[in-house]
Amino acid sequence: MYHILPYTYDRAKMIGVEVKPSTKAHKKIDVYKNGKLIASVGDTRYKDFPTYVKEAGMAYALKRRSLYYKRHKDEGIAGKMAMELLW
Repeated sequence: MYHILPYTYDRAKMIGVEVKPSTKAHKKIDVYKNGKLIASVGDTRYKDFPTYVKEAGMAYALKRRSLYYKRHKDEGIAGKMAMELLW
């Protein structure tokens, strides 16, 4: 199970959603708005911005974020939530 880091909780609060560990296989978090599930985001087999910061430092994490943004432009609600909460 993915351990949600404070970065993600802070970002969720900023955009007005609630996050919980996902109940779906290979997903990191479930995103709720007004108590309703709106998306399951993040793949447990891949790292995200807060994980990179924790493991490799801010400079490397910022580089990975830049590359992530280049690869993932507009991918619907789940993609938007992943960008907002995990990157």
